Amino acid sequence: MYAKLLCNPPLGQLTVVPPHSQSVRFTVLIETSIAHEKKWNVALWHNHNHLNRWESLTLKEIIQPSSLFLKQEETPDICHQWFAVELPTQSKPRAPVSFTVTFRGGDDEPWKWANDQFSTSDGQLLYETSAIQHQDLSEYIEDLPPYLNISKETSETPNTLLWSITSPVNAASGTASGYSDNKLGKPTAFLKWFSLVRIWSPWLAPRHGKDQFRPDKDAVLASFLRKDGSHLVVLAVSGIDDVLTTLHHDGEGGIVINSRNDSEKEGIARLIVAVAKSFEVANAAVMYHARKLVTQYEQSSGEMEAEMEAMSEGGMKAQWLENWYDGLAYCTWNGLGQHLTEQKIFDALDSLEKSDINVTNLIIDDNWQSLDHEGGNQFQNAWVEFEATKVGFPRGLKQTASDIRAKHKNIRHIAVWHALFGYWGGISPHGNIAREYKTVTVQKKDGVAGGKILVVAKEDVPRLYQDFYSFLSSAGIDSVKTDAQFFLDELDDATDRRNLIQVYQDAWTINNLRYFSAKAISCMSQTPQILFHSQMPTNKPRLLVRNSDDFFPEVPASHPWHIYCNAHNSLFTQHLNVLPDWDMFQTSHPWASFHAAARCVSGGPIYITDVPGQHDVNLIHQMTAKTPRGDTVILRPHTIGKTINAYIGYDEQVLLKIGTYVGMARTGTSILGIFNVSQRGLTEMIRLDQFPGTEEGSYIIRAHRTGQVSRPMSREDLFSFVHLDVPVQGWEILSACPVRSFKLERKELADGPDGIKVANLGLLGKMTGSAAIVNSDMYIERSSGRLRIWTSLKALGTYGLYISDLPTRNLKDDFMGLLFGRPIPLDCVKVNDKNPNVMEIDAVRAWKESDSQAGWSNEVAIEVVIR
Repeated sequence: MYAKLLCNPPLGQLTVVPPHSQSVRFTVLIETSIAHEKKWNVALWHNHNHLNRWESLTLKEIIQPSSLFLKQEETPDICHQWFAVELPTQSKPRAPVSFTVTFRGGDDEPWKWANDQFSTSDGQLLYETSAIQHQDLSEYIEDLPPYLNISKETSETPNTLLWSITSPVNAASGTASGYSDNKLGKPTAFLKWFSLVRIWSPWLAPRHGKDQFRPDKDAVLASFLRKDGSHLVVLAVSGIDDVLTTLHHDGEGGIVINSRNDSEKEGIARLIVAVAKSFEVANAAVMYHARKLVTQYEQSSGEMEAEMEAMSEGGMKAQWLENWYDGLAYCTWNGLGQHLTEQKIFDALDSLEKSDINVTNLIIDDNWQSLDHEGGNQFQNAWVEFEATKVGFPRGLKQTASDIRAKHKNIRHIAVWHALFGYWGGISPHGNIAREYKTVTVQKKDGVAGGKILVVAKEDVPRLYQDFYSFLSSAGIDSVKTDAQFFLDELDDATDRRNLIQVYQDAWTINNLRYFSAKAISCMSQTPQILFHSQMPTNKPRLLVRNSDDFFPEVPASHPWHIYCNAHNSLFTQHLNVLPDWDMFQTSHPWASFHAAARCVSGGPIYITDVPGQHDVNLIHQMTAKTPRGDTVILRPHTIGKTINAYIGYDEQVLLKIGTYVGMARTGTSILGIFNVSQRGLTEMIRLDQFPGTEEGSYIIRAHRTGQVSRPMSREDLFSFVHLDVPVQGWEILSACPVRSFKLERKELADGPDGIKVANLGLLGKMTGSAAIVNSDMYIERSSGRLRIWTSLKALGTYGLYISDLPTRNLKDDFMGLLFGRPIPLDCVKVNDKNPNVMEIDAVRAWKESDSQAGWSNEVAIEVVIR
């Protein structure tokens, strides 16, 4: 017998109940085959009133909620039965409350426990209190040592407690850094913890736990979900003076402050601690205060003044970055292999163009440089000179770039890869660079990249970068991908670290501003000193920064983890002055659509690394659109995509939900990327309150893959959720589009005003089609009483509108469409095949039929008038 039970709030998970809630409504769906349809009984078991005494409540059967749509196609042999009950909230909330469900197929059958039948565990309710209960840090962290300097701070976020904590760090002695391991204390009364750790020197990754705080690696940030519903966040700050600080544990759940000081003076380890009613607020509070500390330090050092001067010299304009951020990019790394030649690049671009894939940005990755030993172990190869290798680029880099631009007019930007020290093996002692610039031999830590290498010395690093980027600019290169930045933290001797860590960062930053107007990708740079010193200050344009370890096409287990890791790292990187870059991927790969959907909701760039001729054109079309001028653009949401729940571990059988947003607060579209990162199919009810920014108003929810659209719903509705089945390796993108209601005066009818609900869907067939909307306005014309909907789009495509009474209307008589003020032919307008409430306009066809020309604006103006 086939049977599935689904509960909302979910079993096996922790659900936070907001303060002032009168009750918690439980909804249970039982799905069975019609052949085994029964009269089900359902009961809720809970310890709501007494910790050690469980009680039951009988759920009543209800009709199918009208605001729900199913992802799966309805089949005639499946039956759905719905049940509901309300559990009143406690006068004095006790947290957490446990619950589960029993069910049976009729009065004569025995009760079955959902936990046993469906291999799940109890659900939990966590009742939030209406105000933060304690004001003293010792209530949140016990056993605070007396040597800590604790200062209460004023938070930039509301209803937040904030402290700065410092502790001493031993001074360096000769080439040996000073180290200190000082205890912070033990977090109190928490249910779950989450941290971002250094999985190795260049990268961050998430870790989770429930009882003791015991991350397996050094952490930069740690957060604790407390039993009163509040959140304690601890941030370790680096990049000030010469001190590196991280968090670890003492084996008994206590937090330890691990610090390294490269200065010959005693150093200061800095922590920031916040408590707030939500993770996002507490997280923002510690990051905002960290930025204040870093900004004060960099202003006093003169670094900010130097960066402003570089931007002035470069003649920077913000709009110059639009194509860099929003153009589809191609990277040569996985697609063309490591034996790179200019001919391979030409062939790849021809292949893309043949498939009508017009990339805007080209990234010439590793293996274009002149090295002393080409091929073999990359860590043994060292950089010889600025000019490209004569093996693969015999005519020089400038001629290669010139030929690319001459033949492929769509390419606006050409970037080249290089390591921060030049190459993986540093500088060749026998090359032109070693002859021109002062060099020094440095010792790196033991490990994969360990050993001694030659690098340009402190005195000549600024001149090296100025000369190198001047050469690249003169060769037609206007952007860079600078990799292996973690080598700064791999330096072993305190003297080298003190001399080189900030000098290399500052020289790179100043010269990519001066020569490339910030068109740069920072890679392998999630070391604490770089995160805080280079990526946190907001005095310059946002930088593209790799957000996680690489895309590994040949490692199946890496793909769901890659998305999960990026979604959690973005909880931190959203507060840096960066656009998180989730790395390249291949569109013909078995996990291609999974990666593509994740890139679309990431809020960052999208670039592919296809093998020539191996392209999924349909998938690329779902990620991109073409402007009237023929440029291919990605449809990037306006906020950074991140997990909506920091505390769900990778091994929990829960769908990963990545939230992002398009447009202005309260009037924009909320987007939720849904990803199954587990090893079995998952079914969940996705509530409207899980969509960020939907606190007010009414919304329709649209699924990208199926095109299905819900009826209008609000958070106050009893059934404001979506039922979703997601198979292994499955994904979906849900968009909650705001609904506006109007009263139309139908003067020719006797029944007077007529209500209509409208939602702007943006471009249909695109994963984040609402991100195509630049501006939109809806209003009733006073003179005619008609509803006018005006929308400016960033690209052409199939434009969609949800119209509540569309099934009762006639397209010819009741609607008029205009494209750039010209009437849209009726054959370009139709009712959507999958939903009778969605009208779609083929703007591409209308553009061609009207023989329009792109004017001064690259936007698409569409007007729809409803009688």
